Amino acid sequence: MRFSVNVPNFGDFADPRNVATVAAAAEAAGWDGLFVWDHVVHRHHQGRPFGDPWMLLTAAALATSRIRLGALLTPVPRYRPQQLARQVATLDHLSGGRVIFAAGLGGPIEDEYGSFGDTTDPRLLAERLDEGLELLRRLWSGEPVNHHGRHYRARDVTLLPATVQRPGPPVWIGGFWPRRPPMRRAARWDGAVPLFETARHGHVPDAAEVRELVGYVRKQRTAASERPFAFVLGGATPPDPARARDVLGPLYDAGATWWDERQVQTGPDLDRLAPVLRRVEAGPPMS
Repeated sequence: MRFSVNVPNFGDFADPRNVATVAAAAEAAGWDGLFVWDHVVHRHHQGRPFGDPWMLLTAAALATSRIRLGALLTPVPRYRPQQLARQVATLDHLSGGRVIFAAGLGGPIEDEYGSFGDTTDPRLLAERLDEGLELLRRLWSGEPVNHHGRHYRARDVTLLPATVQRPGPPVWIGGFWPRRPPMRRAARWDGAVPLFETARHGHVPDAAEVRELVGYVRKQRTAASERPFAFVLGGATPPDPARARDVLGPLYDAGATWWDERQVQTGPDLDRLAPVLRRVEAGPPMS
């Protein structure tokens, strides 16, 4: 199992220097990845400063040399694909091929889309997500792209440089379980990042539900799928290593390949540097 640190892109973490500090500490302590949120507007956290996730990840890339980096997750329908393709490819080059691209609809939909006059219809956003992901993979290739879809157009464009990772960074897909459509989408790509209706952000999911999800996604995978597939779970683990192993062992046995630590993200310390840094410096829960 691999282990990542998860921080929001607001509060203390709106400052790229603070994200760089956490990233460097995570690498030194033996973590495998750092992920940041990607929000423009979140009314539950209004009044806080927000930082651009790609600027935050740039600072993290410059402060590290090993850990994987990405946004968890990127609301693809909120972006123009050509802009997003450039940002991801640039970060992949800067980091030496360490980007993981996690995607979904994002939310809250009314805040992130409706606030700016965009559609809040989940079906239309899902269409844009699927079409956008396919277009991104093509734009990352460095080859000429012609695309005439329902939502996006590209006429004889070649975006260079291509991503370091070929055919592109690993693509993980987020969504709520037991909703099937997001997990069917995940099965077409490189990983699933589920949230559970019974274990919201920061809470440890039930191993039986994880086993059910893993089984479902594996059945959706095609025989031609060659790239490794990640099952990414997250929550807050106990500070005691033995207790943490008791929590994570059943999830690993159920098929989890990554644990995304969200140690303080259910309380008032959500966006404060000091408590997050203390947890990061203590190392991964099963180190």
